[in-house]
Amino acid sequence: MNKLYVVGFGPGSREGMTIQAQTALNSADVIVGYTVYTELIKKYFLEKNIYSTAMRQERDRTEYALKQAAEGRDVCLVCSGDSQLYGMAGLALELSAAYPEVDIEIIPGVTAAFSGGAILGSPLTHDFAVISLSDLLTPIEKIYKRLECAAIGDFTVVLYNPSSKKRYDYLQRACEIMLEYKPAETICGYVKNIGREREESKITTLGELKKIDVDMFTTVFIGNSETKLINGKIVTPRGYRHE
Repeated sequence: MNKLYVVGFGPGSREGMTIQAQTALNSADVIVGYTVYTELIKKYFLEKNIYSTAMRQERDRTEYALKQAAEGRDVCLVCSGDSQLYGMAGLALELSAAYPEVDIEIIPGVTAAFSGGAILGSPLTHDFAVISLSDLLTPIEKIYKRLECAAIGDFTVVLYNPSSKKRYDYLQRACEIMLEYKPAETICGYVKNIGREREESKITTLGELKKIDVDMFTTVFIGNSETKLINGKIVTPRGYRHE
């Protein structure tokens, strides 16, 4: 059966890829993905035929990947981080109804919440919520409501796509919503370019985070009421002390 792998390749370094992801990419006839993502990994797969498209062309490249697989090629549709979380797995499965001859295998990867959290310490030891601040596909009112509910529930919160040139104040607004329910001293942090060149990280507070400029390649972590600093690392206890 013709094969399409939807591959989450992690933060971008070869070390950050799972063996399963590397095996699929090594076996592929064609690698398909967003230009920024294919640029990250093409140096590891120089002999491969790579097809890339710009942002907002997700449907086009997914259709291309499915058509290539339907024609008998083994294809990898790549995503940074994980293939499900804000990735292409869902869209590939949605469109696959028109390509019954294509077998789709979803290959997970290490998402920024975990790779970035490991750089900062262990902020995600307990319940947490992942929320994207991008309103390209989700109404901003729904994003605000999710932020509010996560704050009320005292979740540690991970923010993806926190800012861009057009959305320069979205992180500030998110912090304002959080500050209605969390103290300004709440431990926070962010990591930029996780696992890539020019990686940068910082530990701060919710009050200070509101004033910080970040970009879409930054992942932001907002602690819960028990999150603390231990030896310069963010830690959210799970509660083993109660056992």
